[in-house]
Amino acid sequence: MEKHLFVISLDALGALDLQDTADLPVLRELIETGTHIQEVETIYPSLTYPAHTSIITGHYPATHGIVNNTKIQPEKDSPDWYWYKKAIQVPTLYDLAKEQGMTTAAFLWPVAAKSGIDYNIAEIFPNRFWLTQMMVSLHASSPLFLIDMDRKFGHLRKGINQPDLDIFLTASVVDTIKTKKPTLLLTHLVDMDSMRHQHGVHSPEAKAALKRHDNRLAEIIKATKDAGIYENTVFAILGDHYQINVTHAIRLNVLFAEKGWVTVVEDKITDWEVYAKSCDGSCYIYTKNDLHTQEIQHLLQNMTEIEEVLTTEEITRRGADNKAAFMVEGKSGYYFMDDLYGPLYEEVTEELLGKPGYYKAVHGYSPNKPDYKTTIIFNGPGIKKKEKITSAHLVDEAPTFAKILRLQFPSTAGTVIEALFE
Repeated sequence: MEKHLFVISLDALGALDLQDTADLPVLRELIETGTHIQEVETIYPSLTYPAHTSIITGHYPATHGIVNNTKIQPEKDSPDWYWYKKAIQVPTLYDLAKEQGMTTAAFLWPVAAKSGIDYNIAEIFPNRFWLTQMMVSLHASSPLFLIDMDRKFGHLRKGINQPDLDIFLTASVVDTIKTKKPTLLLTHLVDMDSMRHQHGVHSPEAKAALKRHDNRLAEIIKATKDAGIYENTVFAILGDHYQINVTHAIRLNVLFAEKGWVTVVEDKITDWEVYAKSCDGSCYIYTKNDLHTQEIQHLLQNMTEIEEVLTTEEITRRGADNKAAFMVEGKSGYYFMDDLYGPLYEEVTEELLGKPGYYKAVHGYSPNKPDYKTTIIFNGPGIKKKEKITSAHLVDEAPTFAKILRLQFPSTAGTVIEALFE
């Protein structure tokens, strides 16, 4: 019988979330009857797009090419995201699966637009006034499949608002399991991540979202039983990063503009010699022709809100974008913004929350931050029961997924987590 692998990403799921599963019966059952890797170290920067690409390639951002969520486009108010698969510079899990004739499905999996996945609803949104959501989604996804899912379940969602989007997505996943029985299924659920951004890491809203995720997992598992493939399905329930509550935003480009390193015309950046590209909790600093590097380093090291200043050598060692001259890590409570629409430092007040760029909690920080680990549960045939593994790395997940499906990556930075197999 063909083995199925269903990878379900609960965006912003942290190790701390599963210390008490009293109100999470499905997750508790999956842990008790499977293998729980309690703490998984994410990648740097710990953002959704780089992390999800590491999850399915086994490489760090510098190697796979997705070094941030968004591209360096300072002239645009809304830069393009790394939506399209063509940006990934190494083989992916679904590439390997497709080569072996396996049926693949993906639901809002980051960086999977125009990927060749058989049944794909791409994660993408219109960031130009002349575009619509349906226009960009049809271009990026499997169009006939998307139209069918929208016809059946489109009434469940309200644009990209949560939790409605995940309700729509779960209904689409359930239907696809029953009708298509894919070998590899990748699902990205964002409800809890959204609630943490809006309301805080430990907010009642975030806890309610995790409970909703538990209910969604019940629906997905039931669908495999209805489809007759439950006994042959391995479930991997994982997070990509955690989050940290914040109180202040830092706009380094305001400082660089004051220095004359950023050219601004009518509040728009038209040219730059030095540019700060936010990763929320951390921030890349790019320079043209190595200009002003000593002065930049001196400025950054004297900012008490910055925890660490990394040089290109250290950035490279951590697997982030080695094209950056520096990378800075914010202290807990601080995060970075690209724009110039405010002061260098700004308190995030209740009045500002809900406006673009203002949050109660963010991620993007170093994986070395305390209490910042994510987690993963494996459950299904060939997986040890009642097993706990203390730790692993995010890049270990892809080669482990490949082994489950009897596939082989040419190379990975991570290694197979052998201890979870019977």
